[in-house]
Amino acid sequence: MNRENTKVITGPGTRFSYCSVWEPRSANGRKPRYGVCLLIPKTDQETVEKIRAAIQRAYVDGAEVLTNEDGSLPPIASLKMPMRDGDGERPEDPAYKGQWYLNATSVQPPEVVDDQVKAIFNRASFYSGCYGRASIYFYAYRNEETRGIACGLNHVQKLRDGEALTNRTSAAEDFA
Repeated sequence: MNRENTKVITGPGTRFSYCSVWEPRSANGRKPRYGVCLLIPKTDQETVEKIRAAIQRAYVDGAEVLTNEDGSLPPIASLKMPMRDGDGERPEDPAYKGQWYLNATSVQPPEVVDDQVKAIFNRASFYSGCYGRASIYFYAYRNEETRGIACGLNHVQKLRDGEALTNRTSAAEDFA
């Protein structure tokens, strides 16, 4: 698989959520991964179209991985897809309103940089709720449970602050 064929740099309005860019996390007993949920405004048609084209290329490039036992390639619509509709799947969460979202992961730590492409070392400055761009790629996968197209994470760039996405209250609120 050639990652360059399916690489996308998201637009600057991308918002980061569920950030795990400093330490990998394990989900459901799987191998720990770095990752981030990318919230992409539905109005960012340029990024959305780049993602759709990259997903299509990953489908074609990954045909061998996706092929059924009888040698047929399943229709792309039958596969698990990485980009999902925030309005339809997360209607209770206002952060997802008007957004597409996808989870990008990697076993390698991503580079975390600022608007000048200088490394960010202060972990508190990159958080769920800030905005920026992500370098991502798409690939076909197949496991015991399912098959589809997944999103890999290369790097993230913070461009501006945003309201933190957390349900956690502050100490001042708790002890007031």
